[in-house]
Amino acid sequence: MPKLPGNSPMLGRHGHVLTSLAAINRLEAPEKEAIYAGLLPGRLLQLLQLDPATLCNPSQERLVQVIAPEGLSFARIEVRARPEDTDVVFFAELSDTQFHQMELAFCIICDPSAPRFAVDVNEAGAVNYFSSNGRNLPEELRAMQAGLFPHQTRRGLRMFGEFFALAERFTDRLGMEMIVAEPLSYDNAIRYEHYGFDYLTGKRLMLEIDREFQPGGKLYQRLDGSSPFRMPGMELTVRGRSWAIHDGILDEPWDEIRIYKMIGVDAGLNTFPGRQFEEHH
Repeated sequence: MPKLPGNSPMLGRHGHVLTSLAAINRLEAPEKEAIYAGLLPGRLLQLLQLDPATLCNPSQERLVQVIAPEGLSFARIEVRARPEDTDVVFFAELSDTQFHQMELAFCIICDPSAPRFAVDVNEAGAVNYFSSNGRNLPEELRAMQAGLFPHQTRRGLRMFGEFFALAERFTDRLGMEMIVAEPLSYDNAIRYEHYGFDYLTGKRLMLEIDREFQPGGKLYQRLDGSSPFRMPGMELTVRGRSWAIHDGILDEPWDEIRIYKMIGVDAGLNTFPGRQFEEHH
């Protein structure tokens, strides 16, 4: 049974209880899409003037695509400002785990009117798969100077909190008790802490990062100005630390960080208690 106040089990059109993405994906397309559209923040619908029922704008252009194949425990929701756009404004990817948990694989929410930074391709113009296939240092520097975090191509819309509240209620309605995720960068991990997550793996690394960025620590000493991403003072903010880590300042790669949130429970974790305040994008 759902744990969150006011929540009820998710029912299909014929009254049967839905307990997985695979079960939702077996539904007829209109019903399935309506369920997944419930994960879209209200402010996003307003921004793009989307009709919640049709997912079309006033010009009757459909801006939302739901990819949820029957037979798979997987769903992807993509929203664009214009049908022909390559870039998304909103992108979320969810999957069921074998342990009846919800995995939040990706969530991107960005401002379509903001300047774009080509950090998603390498300097030869090839897609870099979150920098695993080379970086674009000039664009990364421009993005950092504009206040963005690693991997951000555009400024965010500050809607993740609204989306995550919907995602937690959605997960709860399916009778699942846990959401799991894999933060792509240090700032993602800190942001997830804010929303009540704890670590399956990686807490030792997060605490070590905070310790070694203190004055005298090895990461603090490596902020020596040897690159624009390793400047003194970057230890004071989530963004500064995240860019330095993205630049390879750690002794080990940023990898194998796994986090989880129990439905309705805030783990109360904060592995960077001394940070200077900054807006989350």
